[in-house]
Amino acid sequence: MEGGYRFLEHSSDVYVEAWGESLEEAFRQAAKAMFDTMTDIGLVEPKVEAEISAEGFDEQELLYSWLEALLVKYEVESLLFSEFKISPIRREGETLKLKALAYGEPLNLEKHPSKVEIKAVTYHMMEIEKEEEGFKVRVLFDI
Repeated sequence: MEGGYRFLEHSSDVYVEAWGESLEEAFRQAAKAMFDTMTDIGLVEPKVEAEISAEGFDEQELLYSWLEALLVKYEVESLLFSEFKISPIRREGETLKLKALAYGEPLNLEKHPSKVEIKAVTYHMMEIEKEEEGFKVRVLFDI
């Protein structure tokens, strides 16, 4: 199953479904969808590399922590990302850990058209499903 994402209907927020052969690929696609909500990620060049870490007691908390860490990086450092390399997710005791590299560039309003501002990642309507051909995640972004 090739990874990807799509936007689902929602009355007031942005609801995304992302998928991939692995949980890491589904998480990578969810991150791409989040930044695609904010700007045209096709215009975001991989000029800057940032290390991102996240952890959670389960897959949902890990997905939330991953996307929240990226959103904080955007809000604090004005960095947009378009590509992500996620190392294999590992369990240490009771905790799932994710380490990744995110590639992008500083926000430039002349180059990066503003779409929708994401205020927060939410647990509301969040789903993570293991299927025969891979993983599917759904996440709602508060706008």
